[in-house]
Parts: sequence; C-alpha cells; structure tokens
Amino acid sequence: MITKITKLLGVGALALGASFGTARAADTVKVGVLHSLSGTMAISETSLRDVLLFTFDEINAKGGVLGKKIEPVVVDGASNWPLFAEKAKQLLEQDKVAVTFGCWTSVSRKSVLPVYEKNNGLLFYPVQYEGEEESKNVAYTAEAVNQQATPAVDYYLAEGKKKFYLLGSDYVYPQTTNLVLLEYLLSKGVPLANIGGGFKKDESGKIISAGKYTPFGHTDYQQIVAEIKQFAASGDACVISTLNGDTNVPFFKEYAAAGLSAETCPVVSFSISEDEFRGLPAKQLVGQLGCWTYFQSINTPANKKFVADFQAWLKTTKTPGIVKEGRVTCSPMVLSYVGVYLWKAAVEKAGSFDVDKVRAAYQSGLSFDGPGGKVTTQKNMHVTKNVFIGETKADGQFKIVKSFDNVYGEPWLKGKFKAK
Repeated sequence: MITKITKLLGVGALALGASFGTARAADTVKVGVLHSLSGTMAISETSLRDVLLFTFDEINAKGGVLGKKIEPVVVDGASNWPLFAEKAKQLLEQDKVAVTFGCWTSVSRKSVLPVYEKNNGLLFYPVQYEGEEESKNVAYTAEAVNQQATPAVDYYLAEGKKKFYLLGSDYVYPQTTNLVLLEYLLSKGVPLANIGGGFKKDESGKIISAGKYTPFGHTDYQQIVAEIKQFAASGDACVISTLNGDTNVPFFKEYAAAGLSAETCPVVSFSISEDEFRGLPAKQLVGQLGCWTYFQSINTPANKKFVADFQAWLKTTKTPGIVKEGRVTCSPMVLSYVGVYLWKAAVEKAGSFDVDKVRAAYQSGLSFDGPGGKVTTQKNMHVTKNVFIGETKADGQFKIVKSFDNVYGEPWLKGKFKAK
C-alpha cells in the first residue's frame, strides 16, 4: 500500500513539476548573453555581462517584456573566436533564445554572423567597430567609424596635430579602421610621410594595410614605443590606438616609462574606457584622449540615475563571480544597456518576439533616452547617437572636451574620402 501511494505521489509530483515547467516557460523569454568571461578579452567583456544582468533585473522588476520575465542564458566565448560560433549555435538551436546580446571584437562577431544569418537569429552588438558590414541579423548599437575614429582625427587636426601614428591589434577592426583613417587623413591634406606605423602594398602599388599591429596578448612594446618617440620628436604628432584588451596595459606602461606624455605625443584610444582604466596606471596617463558615445562623467539626471542604480544592483546581486568593488560605467556597457531597451521597445511595438517582426519594428526608427542621451534606430540596423571626446583624469574618469550631437551611424566609409 505504501509503495502504491508513493508511486502515485511520484506520478503526481512529476505532473506537478511538468506543469510548473510549462508555466515557467510560458512566463519567461530566454535571452542569450555571449561574451568572453575568460581569456585576454575578459578585462573588457565581463562588465558587459554584468550590465546586461543588471538591465534584465531592472526590466523584470517592472513587469518584463510583453508580460514575460527575461531569463538570461549566459555563455563564455573565452576569447576564442571559433568557440564563439559554437556558443552562438547552442544559444539559437538548443536554448532557443529570442535574442542575443554579445561579442566585443569584430573577429568574434564575424565568427558568429553566419550562425545568426543561417538561423535568422538576432544579435545586438555594442562595441565600436570598423563598419563595412550591414546584416539584417545584427543590431549595431556599436560606434561606427564616423562616430568615433573620424571625430577624434578632426579634434586632433583642430588642435594643430600634423603627424598621426596608427597602432592596433592584429585583426579586422583595427586594420579596416586604419585603412579608412588613412583615406580620411589624406583627404584632409595630411601627407603620407606624416602617417606612421608603416604600410603594405599589393603588386600594383596600392596600399592594402596601414599601421603597426601586434597580436592579442602582446606584452613587449619597447621597440614600437621607441619608434613612436622618434616619430613624435617634431612635437606635432599623436597616436591613434586601436589596441584591444589587456595589451593596453604593457603598451601604456612602456609609453610612460619612455617619458612620453599627453604633452609630447598624446594618444587617443578607441578601446580604452573607464572600465579598462581600472587596470592601467591612470595617473601617468592624464590628458590622453578617448572618444566614445558615452562617458560616466556626463552630468545629466538620466546618467546619474543609471550609475547609482547600477552601483545599488552590484551591492545586492547574488550572481556568483561579479566583482563589486571599484566598479565604473563606460560606453560599451551603456550601449549594451541601451540595446536591451531598444529590443524591448521593438518587441512591444511588434507585439511579438518573432525576429522578422521585431526587426521591422526596430528599423522603423525607435528612440530611447539613455544615459548618453537620445539614441534612435536606423533602417540600416545602426543607431544615431551623441559622440563625446574626453580627456583622461587622474582618477580614470574623462573630462568631456568636445561633443557632437545626433551623429548618424554610417557603416560604409571605405573609398568615400578622396585625397587632396
């Protein structure tokens, strides 16, 4: 008798569990988070995981999206580009996520792109990139070249700089960005002799690579810094840096050790935000420039609330592995945050989580008033947003020295600028 009752209870428990599982699935929507939580890019990408979890909690506390709570599925790309594609496939084909927020490097994005296109998935990509791409399966909240690199060059030209040394990590984002910048500098009347870092030409003599490149995880910058120091001896030079990840630490340490400074040869970096400065000798880098579409120092009620809410979430979250002390906010974090809200707005306008319907709503021109100001979606899956140039302070924050309002995201710049 006891055995029979136990069996009946077991069957009942299974049925109850199944009904709870079905109810839970009906009440939630799975959302992918695909970032490097280990390896050379973890210095940057872990914070994007953190801000996404914060954003999901913030939205869930207000009722979720279309009445469903966001259920994050977090995977680690581990700074391994082929692994990114495997993890993307898992998110789309096994976990059946409605959307993915992820990738930092362009090589990781290009690795997953065929997976999203094949499965008609939707990826929100939040980090500055080289352009020359426009996929209906990617929402580029990222800064395009004309929302970061060319405004920085304009600023330095206005400051009287005449020589530009191009330095980057050895992959597609720096290489393509520097080819665009080469064309842009030549169109502004900067002679080829004043563009440092070196060139590679094809058999016809056409330049196919501009700048000096080092691999991910590179640590020895002595020779490159010596070359920069010689290049800058004339006093009118600057460095345009597209170094990515933790290689920035040995570069700037060598740069400071060589006696270079923002006065002798300033550096504008497109991959160093407030977050990366937590691991850099900020006091030695005062006056260096960053160009982003957000800085933590933006003095608006919306930004102050965002920063305060994120800090409050850090104190209360029970998520394992999250660093709680000394945290800051930065542009890729805000563009991740903004991306979630733009996706939410598109879903609500579409009345559906269906990717085709969500995309159509997204392309219709949705706006969100974020911590960096108003952001508006475009037909080409990029966004219009404000651009800021900031000068590094000793505390690792940025003093905003120039801003450009409502800059349209233009991915196709290669070949657009003609030499004078």
